[in-house]
Amino acid sequence: MDFVVFITSNWWRIIITAVTAYLLGSINTAVIVTKVTTGKDIRSMGSGNAGFTNVLRSVGKVPAVFTIICDFLKGVAAVLIGGLIFWSIPSNGSEILTNEYIAVGKYLAGVCCILGHSYPLYFHFKGGKGVVTAAALMVMVDWRVFLLIIGTFLIIFLATKTISIASISCAALYGVYTLAILLTYDYFSGAGYSLTYVIFSTAAALFIGVFVIIKHKDNIKRILRGEEKKITAKKK
Repeated sequence: MDFVVFITSNWWRIIITAVTAYLLGSINTAVIVTKVTTGKDIRSMGSGNAGFTNVLRSVGKVPAVFTIICDFLKGVAAVLIGGLIFWSIPSNGSEILTNEYIAVGKYLAGVCCILGHSYPLYFHFKGGKGVVTAAALMVMVDWRVFLLIIGTFLIIFLATKTISIASISCAALYGVYTLAILLTYDYFSGAGYSLTYVIFSTAAALFIGVFVIIKHKDNIKRILRGEEKKITAKKK
């Protein structure tokens, strides 16, 4: 897959996918559900983050569950749209090439949806950290990588009881897991996938991972100070 030719030939697909995914991502559930249930802005409550964890701590379990489901589903919708748009690219009957095109569309849509979630057009460009939306991208692009990520998240969370530590760790490992899986099962195995595809997918995963880590900079500071809050069961 010649990436320069690919971009110049499909610029309109890239634009449509990017804009659609960004606008979907800009529908920030945390802001909406908190406004409806409390009349307040979640960005002025708790940590100030417009995401699942702050809704859980500041508003309650039911709004938090609604938030995580909707944030996940908008990520799924964006990735499906991106994959569908890029599926229509002619591949001369090559199933592998079609799969590569679809993956590029999914990654593009996922990245733009995460950007929309974090910098929502409808809410003055102040949103969340994109963890749940990124998880939706992972499961829709490569279930193998998602299983590694979710397993890592659960192990670290159960050990630390701290969502931010688990999220940051998984963000740091996303690119590593992606490279390892693609090289092992899609490239060196003789499956036929191109090195360009492996490099692009790894670069996209690294970008998402670094982005999520940067969005957690305040959490990292609190972790280093020993001030980050843990998620624990309330005593009766």
